[in-house]
Amino acid sequence: MFSSGHPLPQARCRSSRRSGSRALVTALVLSTALVLVTPGSWGKAQAFDLFGVHLFGKSKVEAALVPDPLPYTAALTVSGDASLTDSLSSASGLVTKEDQPPSGQAGLISRGLSDVKRLLGQLYAEGYYGGTVAIRFNGTPLEKALETGVLPGPRPVQVEITVTSGTQFVFGDLTIAASEANAAVDPDALVRDPAHWGLVSGDPARSGKILTAEQQIVQALRADGYPQAAVGDREIVADHATKRLDVTLPVSRGPRARFGKVAVSGTEVTDPVFVERYALLPEGETYSPEALERSRKRLNDLGIFSSIRLVEGEVQPDGSLPITIEVSERKRHVIGAGASWSSTEGIGLEAYWRRRNLFGRGELLSLEGSVGRIASAGYEDMEYLTRIAFEKPGAFGPMTSFSSSLTAKQEAPDAYTSRSVTLDAYYKRSFSKELSAAAGGEVSFSNEEDTFGNQNYLLVGTPVSMSYDSRDNVLDPTEGFTFRAEAEPAYDTIGSQAMLFAKVTGTAYYALDEANRFVLAGKASVGSILAPSARSVPASRRLIAGGGGSLRGYAYRNVGPRENGEVVGGRSLVEVSAEMRVKVTETIGLAAFVDAGNAYEDSLPDFAEPIRIGVGAGLRYYTPIGPLRVDAALPLDPGEDDPDFALYVGLSQAF
Repeated sequence: MFSSGHPLPQARCRSSRRSGSRALVTALVLSTALVLVTPGSWGKAQAFDLFGVHLFGKSKVEAALVPDPLPYTAALTVSGDASLTDSLSSASGLVTKEDQPPSGQAGLISRGLSDVKRLLGQLYAEGYYGGTVAIRFNGTPLEKALETGVLPGPRPVQVEITVTSGTQFVFGDLTIAASEANAAVDPDALVRDPAHWGLVSGDPARSGKILTAEQQIVQALRADGYPQAAVGDREIVADHATKRLDVTLPVSRGPRARFGKVAVSGTEVTDPVFVERYALLPEGETYSPEALERSRKRLNDLGIFSSIRLVEGEVQPDGSLPITIEVSERKRHVIGAGASWSSTEGIGLEAYWRRRNLFGRGELLSLEGSVGRIASAGYEDMEYLTRIAFEKPGAFGPMTSFSSSLTAKQEAPDAYTSRSVTLDAYYKRSFSKELSAAAGGEVSFSNEEDTFGNQNYLLVGTPVSMSYDSRDNVLDPTEGFTFRAEAEPAYDTIGSQAMLFAKVTGTAYYALDEANRFVLAGKASVGSILAPSARSVPASRRLIAGGGGSLRGYAYRNVGPRENGEVVGGRSLVEVSAEMRVKVTETIGLAAFVDAGNAYEDSLPDFAEPIRIGVGAGLRYYTPIGPLRVDAALPLDPGEDDPDFALYVGLSQAF
């Protein structure tokens, strides 16, 4: 029998896109770079790996076959506080791994020995410091099995686990004291009242509260500029006579520090000076863990490193703290391919090649190409795209970037056919983690064929935008909001027409509970084109609603002003969406949504046409890289060419 009445560690004892216009089913067949979509092994449950990340079922790397497997059955009994049964069963390896036989008798005995530690640890976590754990194999106590190494009796082995909880302890005397290394702890840096850290005399003495308090104390001191703050060897005394747990936490603050010199190691192609400058560590300013995390994220966003570590040195006599940025570079060449199928749009193929870190300062060169509507349209009505793009971070300082691209494409939705070539260049500046702005130039030649006929356009524009993003998670936000305003004055040199494109989009997210299982999400967009008429605007630039990123349930770009029965698009747009997201389990979620909106002929919405509404529900499967989303939507007021319902599949939430 094993008892938690034995001495505790460090203690003394006193006694957790395009959507199709009809029933769209999109299947991702092949995607990503270097690491392709690979099916996992198929056993009791199907397994699936996406982008090298295990999503569900057995892992693609199956455990080696266990030699000499020894089957057993496990039964756990709790004497004392029966409410502990579920948590103790979850902590028990013998119980949770019952369907995974260990290797031979030695393996089962080892699993039992490990269970003693697990179960005693769970008792401590609940505040029971006088409990005992007894394990028997076919009636043979674990202690005897350890001595002989033999488990006599029938197979499967009958494993009996008996836990006696005893009485729950409560906190007694609680002290947060300066260690011998400190004469005193700065009261501004550390509130020395234990209750401030959740330690209250008389409360159940759960061990997790002590660990949490230690972590919070250290975090508070580090946030106040003390990088070497630590809690020393805690003194915990369990009095079995009074069922009280006395706790003393000795806190060592260490010296206050400022950021010192920055060094870079691990680079091969990358310029170390670029890494140092781009990290933006504020040399001379008071040490801050937040500043370190911001720097790590900035470097990670470059996409050229597979690992990044910011290693803190020793505080120097002058109070400076040197930092070493240790990086490991990713492969520079990336090749990717993808395929999709839609019941209405046919087959789509795409491929790309990328060269990371082109000149050793984070530059990215991309070549992309795609072909769409294969087998659903003739050669002339298929969709094509080819693009070459260049991006340079830190072009005019660490908070800036430059990008440029040349794109040739043909779009062929039902309403029009557009063939265009576009050259653009953008300058972007970040003002903070949330706020950024961009400005650039664009030249675009397009040949547009729609119900108005065949027209050519040569637009010269200067697009500008400003974005604010405070979401807590880009792929699955539960709080925060986004706001994006964009405008582009443009001039058509062929038609001698000036025009202005403008759009404002906002999203907001609000969790209804502390666990973020119930999230209300909303989105609103308003767009306007100032131009003499819709005809003076290229068909591909006119405002048209409908589709997965707009009005779910309606056909892609099929809601808006019509001419001769054909959608031609308008000069204004209004769209709103609301979605209720419910996380049922850690991996499964549900959603219900409503989308509404329409496009209008004039530059300001006149609402002459009624707002179109789509409703639907969805299923979410939460993966390490974001939720896998399947949405089914119904159009409440379908028009010509709109489906009876539509299905959308994607990675991440709808917005």
